[in-house]
Amino acid sequence: MKKLLFLLILIISCKNSNKNPYYDFETIFEISKGTETATYRQVIKYYNDLADTYSEISIQEMGVTDSGKPLHIVTLNPNGIFDFKEIRKSKSILLINNGIHPGESDGIDATMMLFRDLVNGKIEAPKNTVLITIPIYNIGGSLNRNTGTRANQNGPKSYGFRGNARNYDLNRDFIKSDTKNARAFAQIFHLVNPDVFIDNHVSNGADYQYTLTQLFTQHNKLGGDLGDFLNKTMHPELERKLSEKKWDITPYVNVFNSTPEKGFSQFMDYPRYSTGYTTLFNTLGMMVETHMLKPYKQRVEGTYELMKSMIEITDEQHATISKLRIDAWKNYKQKDSYPLNWVIDTTKSSTLNFKGFEGDMITSKVTGAQRLKYFRDKPFTKDVNYQNYFVPTKKITIPNAYVIPQGWHKIITLLKLNGIELKQLQNDSTFTVESYKISDYKTRPNAYEGHYPHFNTTVTKETKSIMFYKGDFIVSTNQSGVRYLLETLEPEAPDSFFNWNFFDTILQQKEGFSPYVFEDTASQMLAQDPNLKAEFETKKETNPAFASNWYAQLNWLYKKSIHYEKAHLQYPVYRIHTR
Repeated sequence: MKKLLFLLILIISCKNSNKNPYYDFETIFEISKGTETATYRQVIKYYNDLADTYSEISIQEMGVTDSGKPLHIVTLNPNGIFDFKEIRKSKSILLINNGIHPGESDGIDATMMLFRDLVNGKIEAPKNTVLITIPIYNIGGSLNRNTGTRANQNGPKSYGFRGNARNYDLNRDFIKSDTKNARAFAQIFHLVNPDVFIDNHVSNGADYQYTLTQLFTQHNKLGGDLGDFLNKTMHPELERKLSEKKWDITPYVNVFNSTPEKGFSQFMDYPRYSTGYTTLFNTLGMMVETHMLKPYKQRVEGTYELMKSMIEITDEQHATISKLRIDAWKNYKQKDSYPLNWVIDTTKSSTLNFKGFEGDMITSKVTGAQRLKYFRDKPFTKDVNYQNYFVPTKKITIPNAYVIPQGWHKIITLLKLNGIELKQLQNDSTFTVESYKISDYKTRPNAYEGHYPHFNTTVTKETKSIMFYKGDFIVSTNQSGVRYLLETLEPEAPDSFFNWNFFDTILQQKEGFSPYVFEDTASQMLAQDPNLKAEFETKKETNPAFASNWYAQLNWLYKKSIHYEKAHLQYPVYRIHTR
């Protein structure tokens, strides 16, 4: 009798456990009928339970974040193999990043359902592609749960905050790597080496009919056959697949306080951004940008379908993608120059059959000024000009190598973190190098992500022999990270280490002069050097501000003297050319 009663209790308890959302893997999003998103702890428990149930799924901790909690990666491979070097021998890898801005939680919920449906057979798992997701990248922001910081967003009921545990916007940190999150991401990225990368976001720059918009990395910047494949194959194929499923999509609407029908341009994803960073290693990258004014349920379902379509494309094109990535690296070995900055090519554009809403400027009831108002009762479909071609404005010659003195250890650490190979000098050595002097730069007047970045930087060049010391670093450009090297070590690049303030100590003079002492030295210099005197007099004649400023005149002469320190404005990374 006791045994029978025990068996009955066991059967009842098993039946009851089927109602547990983590037994049949019903998500918080589904339980709430599309109104709520899972918390950080619920997300990690969900994937742990999924991995415990299905051998095709693995979850592992990777690095630590500013929150003190580790990042996780969840891998789905039907073969049950989770060694990435082994995986790369036969399959493509697609990496999905979620929760970089935790208030934009659509991808968090969509990916949970996607992994479940792939592993339980609801949808067919890819044969040639392994899926990896970072469930929530910005853990600190996710833990900072609230209901109000997304002022324009239509759900979910509560969500995380944009800033991380140290209030950094992580989608500006991929080059400067101020956060532990970014450094952990770099470890994951170079371990995984994905062929395709998706970063899920939510955005609203205008009002229109679409739930889904996409921001593929800029194809000209990606370059060559790989860029053409992105622009002419992957992008249109995604649109075709989604259209078949009745999901319209448009490029990210890059406007502010204006209507899209006037035309807009593609967003340039510099290396500070996730897809700009992944592009440096020839990964095909895209951001999903759902429209925050659409209902949350609709946005999550759209993100799900988009990722499903991208998996299909990656799986169908896996051999082509692999070859194009290899060829892209080989092509860089043959190149002599590299483009550092870009502007819109006004001679080329595309036409979008855009589905929008009529908009107009009306008088604001709040300020009395003119404000933009969209009229959702007036939808339209119109041809809209889309500027999605860019041309380089600045090119540099690719050196054979860089020389970095060992004292710049933060730079060395970041290069190593990003898989860059470096060799240390075994002896003091003299090299003939190309040397940069910072000739001009501007600096942001306001703080931006923990920095006051520089911009419009220019340099002058000089070839000279310099003694370097045992322990200094030689960094060859003949390696797969060449684009990362060029974008970070060339000071004129928009996201260079120089522009992110890593070399600001060279901008300050450490020695100076006392005018009452240097007056006599300056007088001797002019008396002994007729050419210097002629240059000095000409500058006074042609520059009234200089002529009326006695200190500027002495300072100019001081900088022409042997007393002016060589380190001031001297960029301490040197270029070696052997061609």
